[in-house]
Amino acid sequence: MTSSESTPDEPASTPAVPRPPLPGPPGAARPAPPAVPVPAADAASVEREAATWGRVAPDGTVHVRTPDGERPVGQMPDATPEEALAFFTRRYADLVFEVELLERRVRAGALSPDEATGSVRKVHDSVHGAQAVGDLAGLEARLAGLNAIIDEQRVARRAERARRQEDARADKERIVVAAERLAEGTDWRNGANRMRELLDQWKALARLDKAADDALWRRFSSARTTYTRRRKTHFAELNEQRESARATKQRLVTDAEELSGSTEWGATAGRYRDLMRQWKKAGPAPKDVDDQLWKRFRAAQDAFFGARDAVNAEQDREFAANAEKKQALLAEAEALLPVTDLRAAKESFRSIADRWDAAGKVPRDRIRELEGRMRRVEQELRGTEEAHWRRSNPEARARAADTVAQLESSLADLRRRHADALAAGDERRAAEHTAAIEAREEWLTQARRALADFS
Repeated sequence: MTSSESTPDEPASTPAVPRPPLPGPPGAARPAPPAVPVPAADAASVEREAATWGRVAPDGTVHVRTPDGERPVGQMPDATPEEALAFFTRRYADLVFEVELLERRVRAGALSPDEATGSVRKVHDSVHGAQAVGDLAGLEARLAGLNAIIDEQRVARRAERARRQEDARADKERIVVAAERLAEGTDWRNGANRMRELLDQWKALARLDKAADDALWRRFSSARTTYTRRRKTHFAELNEQRESARATKQRLVTDAEELSGSTEWGATAGRYRDLMRQWKKAGPAPKDVDDQLWKRFRAAQDAFFGARDAVNAEQDREFAANAEKKQALLAEAEALLPVTDLRAAKESFRSIADRWDAAGKVPRDRIRELEGRMRRVEQELRGTEEAHWRRSNPEARARAADTVAQLESSLADLRRRHADALAAGDERRAAEHTAAIEAREEWLTQARRALADFS
């Protein structure tokens, strides 16, 4: 291209590298950046297009066309115009590649807003006034367009950071409340592990603003300290109680072992029951010691009760014949029921009772059965005797007869009054007397029945 050739006011065709869309009015929706970066344009195509923005003067000076007019970018007097122009368009192609690479990284969010702003500024400095031929103003416009995207990303990141802060605040509040609840409780076994879990969760969360973070941390730290102090106090008291239980149980074991050879079965059995109540009341000793002491205590009990059971078993064998005698006496006693002749039944029962006592002891497992049956016969006889006495009591019969006489007299008087009320036409009073007469008649029936029992 010579200096005499005119340069067109606009490039012959649209540049191959797409420009970013211009931002719309405030509040308008902007198109989302492409999910996949746009591939770089073919370098040869870019250079051909870039050549339309430059010319080579006869002296080898290469000029680039800008919105402010032409400006020289360099001189290559020893090269052909095509070679000179190609040299500077290749520089432009390198700038296009750099801009495209930055666009892809900014749109993909690979850079923070501050990093992206710095990179745009740096690339812009490389483009502005670059010694290259091409649509330099277009590259600057594309770089300027990235600022809107960066601003959007900065707003989005700020919102995301605020959301994360709120989430972290809520999570830390939750952790603090959980720690405070734990500090007030008595979960000494799992609480320490839970408190460590809460601390790990706290460390994984983002820091809040200093005042809020410090306030929540003080609450959390206070809860941990309170729980740890209470837990240590609990286990210290528990150890003290266990040592006291150890001493008490050692004494109980000694007493139990001393009693294991006793043959005073009743008194010693009661003493063992008392020792067992003391054992349970003493509480747990250290586990290994507690198990050993319990084995000794149990062995002493087993020795005593085993010996007692052996003696009782031998006695039961000896008493089996006595049980057979009492079984026969029971059959004789139960034959007295129902009582028809009280005097004869009482005399027979006294004889049976004397022989019952003389029969001696019976096996332990037969005592309740045999004694219970004998007691029922005795109670039946006593009930029959009491009923007979009530029926033959002259004072009771006199009281019953007096009650019948009083009721008969009262009933006769009420009937006279009832007749007088009817004669006078007083229906209300007559009705009252009728109700009273009915009640007295019922009472009189019951009183006559009671008097008949004394016949």
